[in-house]
This record gives sequence, structure tokens and C-alpha cells, in this order.
Amino acid sequence: MSIQTITQESVPPVEGAIRNPSNPHHFMVIKPIDRCVRVFIGDRLIADTTDAVRVIEIGQKAYDPLVYVPAADLTQRLKETDKTSHCPLKGDAVYFAIGGEEIGWSYVAPFDFANQLAGCLCFWPSKVRIEEGA
Repeated sequence: MSIQTITQESVPPVEGAIRNPSNPHHFMVIKPIDRCVRVFIGDRLIADTTDAVRVIEIGQKAYDPLVYVPAADLTQRLKETDKTSHCPLKGDAVYFAIGGEEIGWSYVAPFDFANQLAGCLCFWPSKVRIEEGA
């Protein structure tokens, strides 16, 4: 059994991929969503936008695609929590709650290569309903 050395040249190209500088097999693609996106908690509208993006991320596994919406398009006030985390592709995240329940996060100062996510929020899919329309 031989051990294969991973180099940038040995990683298959993916159009639009933003790669983790320390691990070329960890990458994401950010794609604009060309229609209206609305985010609900129950029947309560919390975001309404035509400027959302979808993030498709591959790391140790293929993660479910996530939708990010501009904070400017929120229709409800969210409260920042004390929770933080770090992603080597996106930067440092802060988390938000509504009615005392954490529902999402944002990369307030994302890395330069992920700057499309600046000013956007993402929501836990299990806690919101996302509708995409015309």
C-alpha cells in the first residue's frame, strides 16, 4: 500500500471553488439564488430577499447546501448570543437567537476569499422553513 501525497495539482478542479488554504480537499462554492427567498419560523416571516446565496461545502463529507440571506433583509430583530465558532473556510462566526432560541449564525468579518458572506446570516434548517419562489 502506498501513501499518496496530496498536492494542489492532484485536487480535481471545481468551477468557482474556494479552497481551505491548509486543506485543498475542503472547499465551498457560493452560488447566487436568482429568485425570492423567504425564511419563516412557523408562520412568522423573518427574512425576505432577492439577494440570497447558496453555499455548497465539501469537507470530510458533503454538507447539505445552506442558504445565506443579507442581514439587511431580516424582517425580525435577532439577538446575538455569546456563542462563537471558527471555520477555516469562512472565519469566525457569531450566533443569533429569536425568542431565546438559537436559530442561526453569521460571519461578521469573513476571510477575504469568503467575503460574499459578509453581512449575511444562515439559519439552522431544522429551526426554520425556507421558501424559494419566482
